[in-house]
Amino acid sequence: MTRSPFAQAQTGAVSTTPQAGSAVTARDYLKSILYTKAEVKAWLAEQAFPFAKYSSEFGWLLRDARFRDGVNGSTSIYTYGPLDERITINYAGRPCRINTYGNSYTQCHQVSDGETWQEVLAAHLQEPVRNFGVGGWSVYQAYLRMLQEERRAPAEFIIFNIYDDDHFRSLDSWRNIRVPKHERFIEPTLPHVSVNVKEARFEERLNICPTPESVYRLCDLDWVVEKFQDDFALKIMLAHLNAKTENPESSYADVLKLATTHGIVTRIDTAAGLSQTADNLHRQSAYFASQQIVEKIETFAKTHDKKVLFVLSYPPKSVIRFVQEGIRADQSFVDFIKQRGLPVVDLMQEHLDDFALFKGDIKAYLARYWVGHYNPRGNHFCAHALMPRLVELLNPKPPSYRPDATILK
Repeated sequence: MTRSPFAQAQTGAVSTTPQAGSAVTARDYLKSILYTKAEVKAWLAEQAFPFAKYSSEFGWLLRDARFRDGVNGSTSIYTYGPLDERITINYAGRPCRINTYGNSYTQCHQVSDGETWQEVLAAHLQEPVRNFGVGGWSVYQAYLRMLQEERRAPAEFIIFNIYDDDHFRSLDSWRNIRVPKHERFIEPTLPHVSVNVKEARFEERLNICPTPESVYRLCDLDWVVEKFQDDFALKIMLAHLNAKTENPESSYADVLKLATTHGIVTRIDTAAGLSQTADNLHRQSAYFASQQIVEKIETFAKTHDKKVLFVLSYPPKSVIRFVQEGIRADQSFVDFIKQRGLPVVDLMQEHLDDFALFKGDIKAYLARYWVGHYNPRGNHFCAHALMPRLVELLNPKPPSYRPDATILK
């Protein structure tokens, strides 16, 4: 299976290995993830790390590419249009009233142009569906992209996709704090949010490197330490790393203070307790952030007379856990969506229902649909899972659902 450029972007993932007998300091950790000036220069010139290109507003956008990452070892072709959207193929010349936003499951990483769930939808509905998804993006980045594109290329109907890790990504000020550099992809600084559940605080923060020249600051250890030593995600990472050393107590005070400030009452006196508290804090903050962003999306939609369909996406390991243990980490967020009565397609539940009709084991089932991300069959599954709810929202109905079969003008 080909490793995705952002496959390791999961809460609790680590990008350095601590020595058993020593604590990891913020300076040590940040030194280990510094860019070199040569890396930054090559990336900005689009001569290296070919997955993405620099964006001051969003951190990064996507580049045309060919990667051998598809089903059966095939090469996937990725092509982007004048709005940095993945190109529209089916019914491209007709008016578009459906825009889609989100992450790599929206972008449809690991399938070629024409194999995405947007193109499956377009072929069935007989009208185009735009794809503004970007691999590795957070809920917050997708929200910001929605605000931009709904000015430039507005649509009456919006599909907003949220993936498992996207909640945590919204809290990242510099993604490489949580995710190691990949040969295809530098994950740089980005717009993000700062939250405090206890205080019901939600603050939007701009990209700390707002110009191409400023990206070179990520090569300067003193500057990086000054800017990131108190970073929320860094403290979470240090807690997980130091829980694996012989000196976990080096992170006790920081994490206990952070937890208390965020309304979590706990006691930390073991390595396991340190890691668990950090994980609870991270999850609570991430799902709270997503709830606030969803409320902003709702407000935007009502103000601009748009309708939004939310889609929840998951990696295979989350589906396995749900099938085998009945546990899903994002249950509080799912409950929030349902309590608000928002239109939603829960792909976790869709796969659970589909698996109930399958005679093999869960791994054999997953191999039908995933090759890291969804394979072409997985994209068909996604499209047909959300199609009934989307058609229900569309008014007037798409050509394929109109008795007169008249093409929309």
